[in-house]
Amino acid sequence: MPRELIAVAPRTPALREYDEPELDATQVRILTEFASPKHGTELVGYRDEPAVVRPYDPSWGAAMARPEDAPPRFPMRLGNMAVGVVKEVGANVTRHRVGDRVFGHWSIRETHTADESRVDPLPATVSAEAAVCLDPAVMALAARDAEIKLGDRVAVFGLGAIGLMAVQLSRLAGADHVVAADPLPARRALAVALGADVAIDPMADGGDAGLAIRRLSLRGDSPEPARERRPILGGYWDEPTQTSDLGVDVAVETSGSISALHHAIRATRFGGTVCVISYYGGEARNLYLGDEFHMNRLRLVSARAQSLPLRDHPGWTYARLVETALRWIAAGRLRTDGIINPVVAFDQSVDAYRAIDEHPERSIKLGVRFP
Repeated sequence: MPRELIAVAPRTPALREYDEPELDATQVRILTEFASPKHGTELVGYRDEPAVVRPYDPSWGAAMARPEDAPPRFPMRLGNMAVGVVKEVGANVTRHRVGDRVFGHWSIRETHTADESRVDPLPATVSAEAAVCLDPAVMALAARDAEIKLGDRVAVFGLGAIGLMAVQLSRLAGADHVVAADPLPARRALAVALGADVAIDPMADGGDAGLAIRRLSLRGDSPEPARERRPILGGYWDEPTQTSDLGVDVAVETSGSISALHHAIRATRFGGTVCVISYYGGEARNLYLGDEFHMNRLRLVSARAQSLPLRDHPGWTYARLVETALRWIAAGRLRTDGIINPVVAFDQSVDAYRAIDEHPERSIKLGVRFP
């Protein structure tokens, strides 16, 4: 019997056998070659963090308490995207043939049975490793909502797969200077290789990444900003004389860390934009909205590719985001080299999945290879 990777309980991955269903007339059966999980949102569910007990209810437009009669969350399938070969087709399938290489949003399992409409042909110029990077590329494309402009200074917090895509997309959007921030040295090195001007350790120098990035925006031998006391309404107010352009124009937060969000806000210039792609599963400790967020009149933008319609609908749709990301990956405009790391055999996937949660320093985006 074929096997799949699941979580039998919070933070407890395992392999289990499953029965393949009968093939419907419009379905195809796929033998998996390569698969990968989603290191951010998926781990929130895997860890059973507080956010999962408040699912979003589109009819209310709000997070609501999980119904008492809701099905149990575990066991849950793990994985986000996979690549494989069609091994069987239903009687009415016209889009695919046996032997075609295909890919889609599927879990980590040895076979997949899906309607042909949910299965896409793999472009000849796209490797399996690159194909599973399509999802983070699409998620990063949501940063279009930040409206990065020609010549902007941009900071990207978090250098997982989405953050590394955001670094490249910032450059494609016309950013003049891109700062990448992540505590893991291997991720910082890859960010520079993929186009960041500088990559910083947000934990260095006392852990004040926001101020460190502001200092990077000082030009040449410019001194640090002076302050002067001006009489206002019969009293005095300490007013900075040259802070309006210190910091980045846009900060993009992709790490899922509340502390990173605070420093993204702290790094952004007066009147700038903080674009939040992350999904936060827990409490908002270490976020101080009475500081720079309040004083600097920042624009905080929630960006999510799958919250439809998009802000610039109908010109842009989710399908257009996907098509654009795939075309840029196929053409090499978006690079994926180095992002899939490590790559393990399916039989090793239990330990490897546990490690992405417990030892994030060992991976960027896990790849699972099948025999």
